Amino acid sequence: MDEKKKIIEFKHIVKSFDDQVVLKGIDLDIYENEFVTLLGPSGCGKTTLLRILGGFIEPTEGAVLLNGQDIKDLPPYKRELNTVFQKYALFPHMNVYDNIAFGLKIKKEAKDVIDQKVMRMLKMIGLEGYEKKDITLMSGGQQQRVAIARALVNEPKVLLLDEPLSALDARLRKEMQYELKRIQQEVGITFIFVTHDQEEALTMSDKIVIMKDGEIQQVGSPEDIYNEPVNRYVASFIGESNIIPGVMVEDKKVKFDDQVFDCVDVGFKDNEKVDVVLRPEDIEIVPKDQGKLTGEVLSVLFKGVHYEIMVETVPGTTVTVNMHVMNKNANVVKKDDEAISANDFYLDLEDMEGIDEKEIIARADAQAWSLTSDDYLSIAKVDTDLKQEVGEYHVTFSTSSGLSVTRKIRVIDQRVVENKKANEAISAFNFFKTTDEIQESMTLDTDLMVWANAQAWKLNNEDETVELFVDYDFDQETIKEGVYPVTFSTTGREFKIHTTKYVEEGKEVGLTFEPEMIHVMEKMGF
Repeated sequence: MDEKKKIIEFKHIVKSFDDQVVLKGIDLDIYENEFVTLLGPSGCGKTTLLRILGGFIEPTEGAVLLNGQDIKDLPPYKRELNTVFQKYALFPHMNVYDNIAFGLKIKKEAKDVIDQKVMRMLKMIGLEGYEKKDITLMSGGQQQRVAIARALVNEPKVLLLDEPLSALDARLRKEMQYELKRIQQEVGITFIFVTHDQEEALTMSDKIVIMKDGEIQQVGSPEDIYNEPVNRYVASFIGESNIIPGVMVEDKKVKFDDQVFDCVDVGFKDNEKVDVVLRPEDIEIVPKDQGKLTGEVLSVLFKGVHYEIMVETVPGTTVTVNMHVMNKNANVVKKDDEAISANDFYLDLEDMEGIDEKEIIARADAQAWSLTSDDYLSIAKVDTDLKQEVGEYHVTFSTSSGLSVTRKIRVIDQRVVENKKANEAISAFNFFKTTDEIQESMTLDTDLMVWANAQAWKLNNEDETVELFVDYDFDQETIKEGVYPVTFSTTGREFKIHTTKYVEEGKEVGLTFEPEMIHVMEKMGF
């Protein structure tokens, strides 16, 4: 079989607008007769790349080759390309025939040749007999077909399509996906299609180019990209996925959720942190004693062809504490030009060993400042009767001028919430804050974790931390005095499964999957 010929080569394409880089060195080859889709969210650079190829904008750096020739200096009308735009850009004062014939008339082709070509296009797009029809009276799908015919009648080497289906309703979109693929196969030229719709990409493409933030993440067939995504971004963008953090113990052995599983992936470093993807249709629900994982059915949703079932295999761990909110001046002492403030706070008996003045100042959020300049003053002295015993103690913070504030330290034997199934533990303290401190916080979620000294760790390795999330039900801007619950929790693990078998909610089940269904990906930063 002959090797396919390269028709387009993007060589290190960089594009900047007002110092913002929107394409960051794109290298991409496109071959004859391919249906290529540039897929990604709004702002990823896919339309910019298409416009550079069409000649509507110039790259900041790099070259575009068409059949081996640099086309940078060629204007759009001299490039062997045609574009179908999102809005179609048809001429409202022309009928269907004249819209399709427009480019041929500009080239001054013979009338009989124009007639033959236009009628052939009308037949191909299924609009025979519509040549005299007013373009403004046609449906969106019909207008789109006319726009495609107008582009194809000029016999371009490449057809560029910039989200041409976005204006159509869902039913018509699906019809046109198959129609576009049929037309591309019939005319036998290269189509380059821009979309943010994964279904369109999977349905029509020979090759998909996944883009993010001006860079290509992965290039491959729909099957390659769906079955072997290179990273979390691609896996979550194409199809539905269960994505789990894991560790590649060694070749063909991956660990996640504290278990080691056989897989088929190789080439990672031993004990390298990875992401693991398991597609919902690749997981089978079995009796509890037959599962590689076990869990509880949380929800069952009928989707027409299959059930979408959520199974919790690892319950999240949760702890709720009380945030005591006081008036903004409740903890402030003023004299002359100085002010000083501090909060009551809790200490865990275990955390007391080696505690020093700096940590006590930090835990109490003690601070002093000048009333006229707002400049911070140092806390010169810390006096406390604190002992390494459960109880209530006092601490006094003073400035060098002698202005002081006294607050309470409550030493407790802190309760730790253990979750043996998740192999993790979590703890957090009640805490005291003023309305001002909460309203002025720039990163409230982070500050709440710090104020509550919230932390989570693995039971079998206290040095291994677990990510925490915070939940609360108050408005930061309008918070008033009172006591507010704040909940800290870990995520746990839920798996989405697609199956034709019904399973009732609340049932304990097993989950199983084959080694080849586990896809290991490199960790990526966001």
